[in-house]
Amino acid sequence: MTRKNATPPTTVRALKGVLLTVCCALIIVPFVGIVSTSLSTREQIVREGGFVIIPDEVTFAAYRALFTGGVVPRAVAVSVFITLVGTALSLASTTLLAYGLSRPNSVGHRPVLMVVVAALLFTPGIIPAYLTIDLLGLLNSYWAVILPAVVSAFNVVILRAFFMEIPAELMESARIDGASDGQIFARIVLPLSKAVLSVIGLFYAVGYWNAFFSALLYLNDSAKWPIQLVLRTYVVNQQQLGVDQVGSGNLPPQEALQMAILVISIVPILLIYPFIQRHFTKGVLVGAVKG
Repeated sequence: MTRKNATPPTTVRALKGVLLTVCCALIIVPFVGIVSTSLSTREQIVREGGFVIIPDEVTFAAYRALFTGGVVPRAVAVSVFITLVGTALSLASTTLLAYGLSRPNSVGHRPVLMVVVAALLFTPGIIPAYLTIDLLGLLNSYWAVILPAVVSAFNVVILRAFFMEIPAELMESARIDGASDGQIFARIVLPLSKAVLSVIGLFYAVGYWNAFFSALLYLNDSAKWPIQLVLRTYVVNQQQLGVDQVGSGNLPPQEALQMAILVISIVPILLIYPFIQRHFTKGVLVGAVKG
């Protein structure tokens, strides 16, 4: 008779440890190399072929050059604006729409729900979307990047399922005590929804921060480019950064400048994630049973 909870053999545990170590190394080493290269001197970057794992001497010349020039600070400011405004509008719109759809007696409940479900199955093509933005007069405007992504049908469905799980008796007791629908929503529903709203807000924020294709389509003025378009131009397309971009007569090596742009584009999301992590598992799984 075998034991159900028998401890795995030492060999199996060792293989699991090795596999986990290799997976972690594949993720951590490239990121460490990016940061190290951005902090390395020209001599070491040339000596090690453009990618440094451990810098001999730490220098912030690449970051000073980037933030002295006008391109990267302006692009970071644009990305922050798009992310903050877009996330706020998206959370407000998604929450109100999902809450309305979770109330069975709301006006236009079923037609609007069918539209949301259809949006999950069918997405507009690039040309119709571009023509719509052009018709609305939003070309070369930040709203062309924000408004098309302001509501995600998937997030609406998740939030609606969560709101439907809130006990109806709780809302009925508040209504008997004289609370209006707005008060019930603000004082009962929203406080109970902090976890799922935090995760959905993170999804929206990451989407807006990383949005480069919509900016590439709709923003013709390079002065309005977000940081991801700058990243694409000077890192992916290998375009050289000159004195007019970095505002420095003595340019650091291009590899250091490119890696510094990459770090600047990654760090904000890494700083936000730890504050959302404790809500992440609960927020993703909640509302996933019924809908």
